Amino acid sequence: MASECPAKLYYVRKSDYANQSLGNTFLLSLAEGGFQVGELAKCYHPGGEEVSALDYESAEKETDRLIQEQNIILFEPAIRHHNLFIRVDVLIKRGATLELIEVKAKSFDCLEDSPFENNDGSISSGWRPYLYDVAFQTYVLQHAMPRYTVRPSLMLINKHAVCPTAGLHQKFQVARDENNHKGIRVSNDLCAEDLDPPLLIKVSVGEQVDRILSGTDPDGPTDFDKYVKTLARAYEKDQKIPSPLGAHCGRCEFVLGKDDASHNLKSGLHECWAESLGWGEADFSEPTVLNLWRYRKKDARISEGRLKLLDLRKSDIGVKPRKTPGLSTTERQWLQVTKAKNKDQSPWIDAPGLQKEISSWRFPLHFIDFETSTVALPFNKGRHPYEGVAFQFSHHKIDKAGTISHAGEYLNTGRGIFPNYAFVRELKRQLEEDDGTIFRYAAHENTYLCLIHFQLRTDPAPPEDSDELMTFIRSITRSGRRNEQQWLGDRCMVDMLDLVKRYYYLPETNGSNSLKAVLPATLNASVAVQEKYSLPIYGAQGGIESLNFRDWVWVQRKNGKIVDPYKLLPPVFSDNNFESGDLISTNPELRGGGDALIAYAKTQYEEMGEVERDLIFQALKKYCELDTFAMVLLYEGWVDLIQQD
Repeated sequence: MASECPAKLYYVRKSDYANQSLGNTFLLSLAEGGFQVGELAKCYHPGGEEVSALDYESAEKETDRLIQEQNIILFEPAIRHHNLFIRVDVLIKRGATLELIEVKAKSFDCLEDSPFENNDGSISSGWRPYLYDVAFQTYVLQHAMPRYTVRPSLMLINKHAVCPTAGLHQKFQVARDENNHKGIRVSNDLCAEDLDPPLLIKVSVGEQVDRILSGTDPDGPTDFDKYVKTLARAYEKDQKIPSPLGAHCGRCEFVLGKDDASHNLKSGLHECWAESLGWGEADFSEPTVLNLWRYRKKDARISEGRLKLLDLRKSDIGVKPRKTPGLSTTERQWLQVTKAKNKDQSPWIDAPGLQKEISSWRFPLHFIDFETSTVALPFNKGRHPYEGVAFQFSHHKIDKAGTISHAGEYLNTGRGIFPNYAFVRELKRQLEEDDGTIFRYAAHENTYLCLIHFQLRTDPAPPEDSDELMTFIRSITRSGRRNEQQWLGDRCMVDMLDLVKRYYYLPETNGSNSLKAVLPATLNASVAVQEKYSLPIYGAQGGIESLNFRDWVWVQRKNGKIVDPYKLLPPVFSDNNFESGDLISTNPELRGGGDALIAYAKTQYEEMGEVERDLIFQALKKYCELDTFAMVLLYEGWVDLIQQD
């Protein structure tokens, strides 16, 4: 964390500061995968002793007792040197040699030359956090046990490995103990066949660690010893290390989210900027270069002291038109700046340009959205770690008369089933009834269909209809640039995100083009859409057909403001469900892609009861249905705003 920004050491683990990483469900899903991989790594080291104590002193005493053995394997041993403390994932003692193994749920390509370095020999940014983690642990271990030779390694996911058995993921269940500590419950059914061939690979990183510790990494500290002591001293004394401002501030997690102000939480980012710039609340109400969409000169403007969009000139953007219809990136950036300068919150829409696009579409219009999963430990035999699984889609349709319906959906509810082929088969059935235009939002759906095309093409035992499925996929997608085969489907999906970028801008989104930002802003912009969906017509008899909602009102207000429709989704479980104590799940809400990924993964566990599984499936269906209905609302908003223009 300190290598990202030293000031973060001051804010971490302080409950009075907002921390967006704590509620980031995608980070949570990665963390859960990391727990599983960590437990799997122990299985590859039989006979190891676990240091189970959680508090510093007890763990250190337990480690000191066990490490007296001449030869021993330790899991999570606690090592302290003065005010530095580490827990090593796996420590193997063989005489006077200590092998330090840091386990990471990161994919590694064992066929790649020099995977950790750039062409100039410097450590690549993708591997830097992992290697500095190992370097710090090596540093502490060398100082705590100076008579031993330390050999550091990373244990990583082998990109080329395949899962040896079915249901491996289910045998490493993420669970909480009686003290609410998250951990992994390993199934008693785990056997030797599950571990051979291994999914993990051990890679020596002694050379890279030596470079970091000796201060010869061009992008690292020249004196690692001094660097560590400075950080430790500041953290121990609860002193903030002043850090230079820059574009990296836009990635700071210690910033207020939409709901944090109501909880009286403070913003670390605002404190840093206030201390450095002397800013007050009025300054923070102005948009800054951090919010400027895809602007790559943020560091230059910040170093010049021109941090607010009000301070930018047209020459700072370098505005150039695009060769195809719609706004270019720089034109859109300047539009964002101009709106900020004029304090203009009105929506901008290129009505003629967007109307020309709309006139080329064929009815009925189809809106689709996928829910997918990539897990470190595959659900299925023969699949690679992090290989994509498409487990759900939703499908809305609008006919020429303007009638809207939730026309279909798919959700794999079986355990241990590879769903991708059935997923495409059902998607094909629903979309091949006509030649209407198909819509997606962003590249995700196109990317996954191309992935499934590759899976079908390379499967040693493909389904009988593989050629038909691949033909269908090619008809509605465009191939990626790196695909061995190239194609552009005659019914290629229309990307609504691309249309937003070229023809539509809402200042309320603060530069974000995420559908979850564009949707509420569109509702605020379109009175016609507000009035229509303030009534309980969704899922109502004679209203809009829905497969999962009944008499639903999508436009609701709180304190005079329209509530984000995603916040209207009902909770997954009731209080009675939680009180029963039988749930594997701990998250009562399902309102984002990360929530969906985690929820689906948990339904794969054999230990989960049918009641809990059914409740999760109901919530998944509602969430995915809203994803495609959000696209319908965006379309209706466009039609309304074009008519107003």
